[in-house]
Amino acid sequence: MFPTTNLKTLIVSFLMLGVLFSCKNEPKTATAPTNGKAVTKEVEQQGQAFIADDGSTPNVLQIAMGSPDHSTLVAAVQAAELENALVNAGPLMVFAPTNEAFAALPAGTVEDLLKPENKDALANILKYHVTAGNYSKEFLMKFKKLGQANDQNVAVEVVGDDVFVGGAKILASVPAGNGIVHVVDKVILPPTE
Repeated sequence: MFPTTNLKTLIVSFLMLGVLFSCKNEPKTATAPTNGKAVTKEVEQQGQAFIADDGSTPNVLQIAMGSPDHSTLVAAVQAAELENALVNAGPLMVFAPTNEAFAALPAGTVEDLLKPENKDALANILKYHVTAGNYSKEFLMKFKKLGQANDQNVAVEVVGDDVFVGGAKILASVPAGNGIVHVVDKVILPPTE
């Protein structure tokens, strides 16, 4: 007969093997709306961004994915393969342009950025929309600039009760489990060097 310690170790080992073999990373396709055309890309679901969790407060990525006004942003995040970065513990502030903000860019810009060969440029633009921290719109009024995830600074301007980050007006703010999502009316483009 096995000693109790060995039996417990054996049971735990079998449970761990069961967990490991039950995890799947199946490819998923993502469709981005762009000027009436759909661009479909196969997306590999790997990393903590793809772990199902119905019990905790949604993170910044889950909030964007759950918003019908941010489908272009989500498609861009997927094309740049930044999903896992947006589910980190943070805290993160994401300035999330609406679909209308992306549509206001010059014709063909979004389609061009979603191409695989432009992944680095797209990632740079998206990282310019992310700041470490979890600051309310009111607290942001105290800042003149913010350091962004792409290692550049973005200007903060206050006009009356409105806060503009990189020229984009904060329309709404949604608390997240790992920070806050500030909905903005423009795509914030980093300065070219």
